[in-house]
Amino acid sequence: MSAQRHLIKKYANRKLYDTQTSRYITLEGIAELVRDGHEIQVVDRDTGQDLTQVTLSQLVLSAEKRGPARLVDAGADAIHDRGQALLDYVRKTLNVPGDLVNQVERRRGDLEAMVDEAIERALRRLRIPSRRDIDRLNERIDRISAELKKLNGAGSTKTRPGKRRS
Repeated sequence: MSAQRHLIKKYANRKLYDTQTSRYITLEGIAELVRDGHEIQVVDRDTGQDLTQVTLSQLVLSAEKRGPARLVDAGADAIHDRGQALLDYVRKTLNVPGDLVNQVERRRGDLEAMVDEAIERALRRLRIPSRRDIDRLNERIDRISAELKKLNGAGSTKTRPGKRRS
């Protein structure tokens, strides 16, 4: 039997309607379709918005809530295999391309940099030193201290009175 494609329409009252069978269907019914190898698409009846990923996420969450205790029943292997097929389908459907992840990370970094700059500008306006300002001051103090130590070390040998007299 070849896999059928099921278009599921979600109504405002949260009911789900399978257009293939012309019947209302539950989340568990959708899970059964996926386990049997059928492709599904869930859309909002009024707007046409694709709700497949949201619905599949709900399926996974409801399966997680039931927990592994259900697998103790007779035929646990069959149930487990069918559940794994459902999870594989959900993972495939919810898979986010790597370039999209990279783009989100890059934009997050840009946003953090913008926030840091805004905070530094606000601190400057309030005449409060930023962490960078304090770090620069500490570096200058360290350099000046090192120079003073060099000068004191070099100057102390010149100013000692010579005790060697022959």
